[in-house]
Amino acid sequence: MGCGRASRDGEVAMGSDAGFLGLGAMGRGMVERLADEGVGVIAWNRSPGPATELAERLGTTAADSPAAVFGAASVVHSMLADDEAVLTVFDDELLATVPPGRVHVNHATISPSAAAELAERHARHDVGYVQAPVLGRSTIASTGALLVVVSGEPSAAEAAMPTLERLGQRVWNLGADPRMASIVKIAVNYSIVNALQSIAESVVLVESAGIDGEQFTEILTHTAFSGSVHRGYGPLIAGRRYQPVGFSMALGLKDLSLAEDAADALGAALPIAPVLRELFEAALADPELRDLDWSAVAEVTRRRSDRRESA
Repeated sequence: MGCGRASRDGEVAMGSDAGFLGLGAMGRGMVERLADEGVGVIAWNRSPGPATELAERLGTTAADSPAAVFGAASVVHSMLADDEAVLTVFDDELLATVPPGRVHVNHATISPSAAAELAERHARHDVGYVQAPVLGRSTIASTGALLVVVSGEPSAAEAAMPTLERLGQRVWNLGADPRMASIVKIAVNYSIVNALQSIAESVVLVESAGIDGEQFTEILTHTAFSGSVHRGYGPLIAGRRYQPVGFSMALGLKDLSLAEDAADALGAALPIAPVLRELFEAALADPELRDLDWSAVAEVTRRRSDRRESA
């Protein structure tokens, strides 16, 4: 696949087509997709196990540091957890070591302010920066079915496009302001959080009447709500199938917080957000729910309904 190999002292030979930092569930799937598309990948993860496993299974290269990845690949993708993680890894110390002409494509869902700060940091060191969050669950990342929203400096976005088009079935370019892709991703996730709760309440309503919840979600998604969110999460909620985890409960609350913060900064009203926050906080406080998929927030509503019926 044209991928560089690590030497015994951890140095990486030039020749890798793309770099990747952060190998959680989503990052691993994205690397698998790139490898399947014939892209050579050099990958790093804070704990080395995932990078080593991918190297053994896919023939990718495991790097021992982010600097090594930037030294070998002209376009480096990253998928880290949140603002703090991205700002910590991509600090001035790292960026000062990056060779000329490199581009960083950040796929993390982060705040608009963090995206702006990262763009400024990269610009100080002449490193291209593209904000490119993805839409879709980690379970489809390896299939190329993700959707990608992009914003950032035009030449950097152009350089990133060949790998972005392999990672997603469609890419939307929202212009030069790196904050725009973050705002769109935050808004999409806020819509999903609202959908999870509307599905939960609808399922609880029919279950209270003795109607099978799974039959109801089949009816619900057949015509009126036939999109991927309702078709994907409706059966999970109706059947209480919250594992394997496609997106964690903690990340759900993190993204809800991003939506609240963005709304405050923009002067927008989100009247339902306080209700959703209370439900996610209740789910995270429950040891039976906190480690399940974020759609398990529906169980908070279901349990409260059960208590009302038994009262």
